[in-house]
Amino acid sequence: MEYQAIYSAPFGKLGIRCSDDAVHGIDFLASSVRKHGARNALAKQACAQLDAYLANPDFRFDLPLQLDGTEHQLRVWHMMRVIPRGQTLSYGDLATEIGSSARAVGQACGSNPVPLVIPCHRVVGKAGLGGFMHRADHGAVDIKRWLLAHEQR
Repeated sequence: MEYQAIYSAPFGKLGIRCSDDAVHGIDFLASSVRKHGARNALAKQACAQLDAYLANPDFRFDLPLQLDGTEHQLRVWHMMRVIPRGQTLSYGDLATEIGSSARAVGQACGSNPVPLVIPCHRVVGKAGLGGFMHRADHGAVDIKRWLLAHEQR
């Protein structure tokens, strides 16, 4: 996969996929992947906005996005964007708001193509953090925990 930028964050590397007009995806990469600077203006803007978010959790992303998803995914992704910084919503509560199931909401969260920009980390389980990026291993959940702690500042 070709990335227009590979960004170093405190919790690992992020691969930014974008055209000149829209961000298509942000992928969590292995920490061993080499960082490289932006290859186009939008990737540079995405990196600058990631810097701003990491410096100030109140920062609001304003990037042009190309979101390819089902109608259900798009509704879930929209709802995640309105959860205020420093707050969480359970999969079940989000499902109730849109007339869905907690499992379907979890699947849509895991399919989020632009994590951080669409803050899927703000959706949690009723009795814990839940998964992150379709995973429940410590590495993924540690990133989710880091992001939530960052937003508590």
